[in-house]
Amino acid sequence: MQNNSSEKGKYNKWLALINIPIQMGFIIFLFFKLGEWLDANYTSPKVYYYKLLTIVGVFIALYNVYRQVNEIGKNS
Repeated sequence: MQNNSSEKGKYNKWLALINIPIQMGFIIFLFFKLGEWLDANYTSPKVYYYKLLTIVGVFIALYNVYRQVNEIGKNS
């Protein structure tokens, strides 16, 4: 019985790790698209919103990875 629960825990850990790049890509893509939309609707000669929001999306995605990996580490 214990063997089955340990295998299930390993499966859940791998499932969480496989989802991380998908989540990162989704977050970065959404921030990029929001920046494109802002550039199209609110043009500014000094600010490129798509660049700024893409960088913000990268930092948010990295923070999300950091938080998830720490949570996985605490559970194991």
